[in-house]
Amino acid sequence: MFRRRIQKFAANLTNSSKHPFLWYSTRSSSAVLFQKLKKSERKPLVTSINELKRAARLRLKAKQNVEENSLQPPANGLLVKGLVPIAHEVYAARSELFSCISTVIKRSIVHSCRVCGEVHIGDPPHKIRTCNVAGSAPNKEHTWEIGGIQHVFPTVESFHLYDRIGRAVSHNEQLQVDRIPAVVELCIQAGVDIPEYPTRRRTFPIYNVAGRTVDFEKRFPKKFTLEKGINSYGFWNDKKRVCADTLSINSDDLKETAIKGMELWDKMISGTEKLMKTYGVQTCGYCSEVQVGPKGHRVRNCQAYKHQMRDGQHAWQEATVDDLMPPVYVWHVQDVHSNEPLLNNLKRYYGVLPAVVELFAQAGANVGERYTSFMKKDVVVPELDEINLVV
Repeated sequence: MFRRRIQKFAANLTNSSKHPFLWYSTRSSSAVLFQKLKKSERKPLVTSINELKRAARLRLKAKQNVEENSLQPPANGLLVKGLVPIAHEVYAARSELFSCISTVIKRSIVHSCRVCGEVHIGDPPHKIRTCNVAGSAPNKEHTWEIGGIQHVFPTVESFHLYDRIGRAVSHNEQLQVDRIPAVVELCIQAGVDIPEYPTRRRTFPIYNVAGRTVDFEKRFPKKFTLEKGINSYGFWNDKKRVCADTLSINSDDLKETAIKGMELWDKMISGTEKLMKTYGVQTCGYCSEVQVGPKGHRVRNCQAYKHQMRDGQHAWQEATVDDLMPPVYVWHVQDVHSNEPLLNNLKRYYGVLPAVVELFAQAGANVGERYTSFMKKDVVVPELDEINLVV
């Protein structure tokens, strides 16, 4: 009898995996996606602590043996040729995505809470009481104001490295090194060349002998020359910023622009995931600081939990796509033409979506299978007089 129950439960799991939205029900609240980590909580590790300890023991053992260890790209300083086209696709998709968002957001209304920073797309804003931070109202209602593209698609910056496997940025160099969007820095290290931000491209690999890096190539190759008017550092200079929304989409069809933007969003997310499997990206376990490269920087500007014990240094760990592009989750509005706001009593029936996806969805784009389980399409929102009748 017990074995039959196990087999039946396994069959349900298999069927539910084909339709991810079946995992969701009216009892599973979408509000958990809006919950932030506590100040004392650390971000979950991508690699388990046992695997990290095992890798550290192997590195310590390799240092004791005086022998040459062969390194594979990109650890040896060379590019991974198969990922260079993907890096160009991600860089181009991000530039065009800004244009799509700018076009669609002009015909939409974005609300942002001035207290907690929660975002809502559409009018009127919702009345769900989820403002639970210091300085919020006793009833946890939001204080709405008109937002912009920075609330829908925030930018996470990283220090630009001239040599990705060189020494880390020190604390005294923090004002001498450019900070650019982390996704752009990832594309540069993966093979995208931008004149404003030069980077070192090696023609010969480096070697690892007894745990030490040996580079037989000169620090500045003879072929490398800085172009006139280009400074390799100094973000205070008035120069063209990378990935500014310089592209313009001359399209009067809002739905067509939203569909194209949705395709660019999926292309950028999937391409970034492929790049991050090979090119390392580090993030602080307690704050939102990100550094693209095999190791983090040494700037002591962390103000998170127990930063005094770390002398302001960051607790670096492996990053995820959400660290490079933070998902700003918003409540999903099923009926765009309805003038009724989302109510707090019905919040367990509402789905959620990233702000960019919700913006394109309200403009007429089709949401892919990646976010089907977030939308709660299998749940019908009841009327106010039907709440007590719902089981």
